[in-house]
Amino acid sequence: MSNRFFAVCGIVEIDGKILFVRHTYGSAKDRILIPGGFVRENEMPNDAVEREIFEETQVRAKAKSVMAVEFKPAQWCVVFIMDYIEGNPVSDNYENSEVLLLEASEAIKRSDITNLSREILKAYIKKSHTLEKSDYVSASATPETYAVFGI
Repeated sequence: MSNRFFAVCGIVEIDGKILFVRHTYGSAKDRILIPGGFVRENEMPNDAVEREIFEETQVRAKAKSVMAVEFKPAQWCVVFIMDYIEGNPVSDNYENSEVLLLEASEAIKRSDITNLSREILKAYIKKSHTLEKSDYVSASATPETYAVFGI
């Protein structure tokens, strides 16, 4: 079951271009944004971003680092930088009507990009500090139920 409280999105770079989707609903309808979605109950956020990107674009990517966390009173969103693994980008024709590969410098100038995606890309271009995923796993957890970024 998904929820509307915990969200994720991920920057996937393929051959020097960033993966985007054109959204089909809500406040981002008809605009392009970095792919992502909601975290399911009992799902780790890094697993959720990998699943969401695959569901929306058929691209397999692995969470590499955390770039930012957006907080709102009723929701948070973790922004991941992803390692591209494989796959040719294709629209799911449900949540998105189009998948695009754009250079970051080109994408931030577009009028049809969401404001948050634009700000994320500006920081990505500047190579702002990110928190890398650690191999550390708490003694009371397993790699499937624990992730820490930044240590």
